[in-house]
Amino acid sequence: MHSQVLLIEFGSIILALGLLGRMAARLSFSPIPLYLLAGLAFGEGGLLPLGASEEFIATGAEIGVILLLLMLGLEYTASDLVSNLKSHYPAGLVDFTLNALPGAAAALLLGWGPVAAVVLAGVTWISSSGVIAKVLGDLGRVGNRETPVILSILVLEDLAMAVYLPIVTALVAGVSLAAGSVTLAIALGAAGLVLFLAVRFGRVISRFVSSDDPEKLLLVVLGLTILVAGIAQQLQVSAAVGAFLVGIALSGEVAEGAHTLLSPLRDLFAAIFFVFFGLHTDPASIPPVLLPALGLAAVTALTKIATGYWAARRAGISVKGRWRAGGALVARGEFSIVIAGLAVTAGVESDLGPLATAYVLILVVAGPLTARWTEPLAARVGAWRAGRARPTTPATAPPDEAVQPTTVGD
Repeated sequence: MHSQVLLIEFGSIILALGLLGRMAARLSFSPIPLYLLAGLAFGEGGLLPLGASEEFIATGAEIGVILLLLMLGLEYTASDLVSNLKSHYPAGLVDFTLNALPGAAAALLLGWGPVAAVVLAGVTWISSSGVIAKVLGDLGRVGNRETPVILSILVLEDLAMAVYLPIVTALVAGVSLAAGSVTLAIALGAAGLVLFLAVRFGRVISRFVSSDDPEKLLLVVLGLTILVAGIAQQLQVSAAVGAFLVGIALSGEVAEGAHTLLSPLRDLFAAIFFVFFGLHTDPASIPPVLLPALGLAAVTALTKIATGYWAARRAGISVKGRWRAGGALVARGEFSIVIAGLAVTAGVESDLGPLATAYVLILVVAGPLTARWTEPLAARVGAWRAGRARPTTPATAPPDEAVQPTTVGD
C-alpha cells in the first residue's frame, strides 16, 4: 500500500510540474516561482500535504542540487575560469560588496545572529545563471557587447561557491573554528587540485570518460559525479562543490555530449528540488516576512543594477549597454534557494526559509522585467532630465539683440 501511495503522489507531483512548466513557457517567464508555489501547496500547512513520498523527494532534491552544479561546471573550462579571475576579479569584488552586505545587514537587523547573516548574504549575493541565460536568449542579446561582462560576473559568482559553500556548511553544522578551517582547507585544496589537473590533463580525463555510446557516457558521467559528490560530503565539503569540480574537469566533446544528455535530468531533479524547498516552508510563515523580503528585494535589485553598470563601464561598454547589463543581473533563483536550504535543513533560523522563498519569488519574477525595461526607462529618465536642464529659447529676440539677416555674399 505504501508503494502505491508513493507512486500516486510522486506521479501527481511530476505531472503538476510539467503543466506548470508549460504554463510558464507560454507566459515567457521562469518556472521557478511556480515550482516553489507547488511545494508550498503540497507541504505542511498547504492544500494537500504529502506523506509517503517525502523521503523519496528529499533524495531527488539532493540529486537536483548536484546536477545543477555539474551542469554549471560543464559550461566552463579551467582556462576560462583562470582568465576570468585575472581579468574581472574587480567586478567580482564589487558584486560581493554591493550585494552580500545588504543580506548580512538585514539578518543582523532582524536579530538572527552571525550564522544567519552569512547565509542571507549568500542568498542576496548570487544571481540566477539559469534564469539570466534564458532571458538573454529570449531577448536576443547573446551577441551583445555587454553579454561577456554579464557572463564574467556569473562565472566569478559560481567559482566563489567552491569557497563559500564549505564555509556555510561548516557554520550551519555548528563545527568548531578548527574543524571549519580544516573543511575550508580541504575544499580549497580540492578545487586547486581539480583546476590544475583540468588545465594540465583535461584531455586525458575527457578521453577516459568519453564514449560514442550515449548510454555509456551518461552512466559514466552521472555515476562519477554522484560518487565524487558523496566523497566530498563525507569529507565535510559540500556535495555541490564536488559536482561543480567534476563539471570543470570535463571539456570538449565530452562536456557537450554530457550537457545534452543530462539537461532533461537536470530540469527534472531541479524542479523536484524547488518543490522540496517549498515543502519545508509553511505558507502561513511567509506573510510575516513579506515586508522585509520586499525591502531587501528592492535594495538588492538596485545594487545588482549598479554592479552591472559599473562592470560594463569598466569594460568600455556604452551607456545603454551598461543599463542592460545591470538589469540582466537582478534575477535570483536556484543558488539562493540552495544556500537557504542548507540553513533550513540545519534549523538555523525558522524565518530564514520563508524570507528566502518570498525574496526569490519576487526577484525571479522581477528579473526578466528589469532585464527588458531598465535600459528604456533609464533612457527616458535621462531624456526628461536633459529636457528640464535645457534653457528655453525665447520666441522673439529683443530688438537690440535681434539677429541681423545675412546675404549670400556673407
